[in-house]
Amino acid sequence: MRNEIAGYKDCKSIAIMGGTFDPIHNGHLVTAEAVRHRFNVDKVIFIPSGRPAHKKNKIITETEHRYLMAVLATMRNENFEVSRIEIDRPGITYTIDTIEELKSMCRPDVRLYFITGADAIHQIMSWKEPERLLSLCDFVAVTRPGYDRERLNGDIREIREKFTTRIHFMEVPALAISSSDIRERARREEPIKYLLPQAVEDYIRKFCLYQDEEKDEVKFMLELDVMQEKLQSAMSIKRYIHTMGVADEAERLAEIFGTQKDKQKARVAGLLHDCAKDFPPQVRDRFCKEYKVPVDDFMKMVPDLIHPFLGAEVAKRDYLVEDEDILGAIRFHTTGKANMTLLEKIIYIADFIEPNREPFDGLEEARRLAYLDLDMTMKYILEQTIQYVKSRGRELHPFSLEALEYYKDC
Repeated sequence: MRNEIAGYKDCKSIAIMGGTFDPIHNGHLVTAEAVRHRFNVDKVIFIPSGRPAHKKNKIITETEHRYLMAVLATMRNENFEVSRIEIDRPGITYTIDTIEELKSMCRPDVRLYFITGADAIHQIMSWKEPERLLSLCDFVAVTRPGYDRERLNGDIREIREKFTTRIHFMEVPALAISSSDIRERARREEPIKYLLPQAVEDYIRKFCLYQDEEKDEVKFMLELDVMQEKLQSAMSIKRYIHTMGVADEAERLAEIFGTQKDKQKARVAGLLHDCAKDFPPQVRDRFCKEYKVPVDDFMKMVPDLIHPFLGAEVAKRDYLVEDEDILGAIRFHTTGKANMTLLEKIIYIADFIEPNREPFDGLEEARRLAYLDLDMTMKYILEQTIQYVKSRGRELHPFSLEALEYYKDC
């Protein structure tokens, strides 16, 4: 708030655009720039609403998501700012409270322009303290082409006759875009490109906003706590601690680089990645025959490479996991391969950097890279692994060599 006050003190005129911004779109931005140009204001302040009185019974996306989308949408325009003035205020938010608080941050002679939809002009007398509100700022009523201007002009004349106020009219073509339409298109998985800034679209995709929650949830036959109990009884304490570390690390990586679905899948793949690691040799060989797991000559020379391929089958049969993305992540978490999926890279990397690992050369660098670029991290870990294997006079699995060839130019 202190930074906001400092930023507004020098402004002679400010335009205010309030709204739920659920999500903010190009119509909002075009309108704000048109108002800025016409009235030559110093700043346009976007104010995502907290709990607006007129939408108390409507479901609105969580405030931080709406705030961050507004920041992403406006960050390239030096004349635009986003304020937390409403979302940080507890309780129901009213426009009069926002205008008065904002006015207290500005110079005494500041001129405020409040941008609103034309529909709101028809309802303004039902707002909290409408007379005082109309005395504190100019109103800019914006409409889309084809709006009933005759009715709007009649309401504006009536308000002007009753109160000493200035109400301006603007027609903005881009207002044909609506947040509700974007939400519905996102829910139906239809394109929303060019309706809003690319950064906002990416944010919506990343956090799976406006999706059917039930559809977005990944279903598993076994609950996670049941999986953990089975693993705990089948693993050594050391292996179980490592497993939980990988699951936690994978979930963190998926939260940054993936979607909510990826996060759920990463948790399960992390839990099950070593589910066949502690099998005694006789049990391992028996399960390989029973589950028809191919064991090539290279694996026979290095039996430790069998467990991820067997583990994918154990996850499918014993833990009832059917998701091929998860099974692939388990299958290739040791060797890697060319052109890995997002989840495969996450589990491969999480297995290497999980927090319970004893310190070794290259670990801290891998941890640093992991939260910057997954492909670059793949290259680094593969190089470290190849160097380690060769130093012990052993050969590397062909999948690992193919992976390094694929990622070498990252």
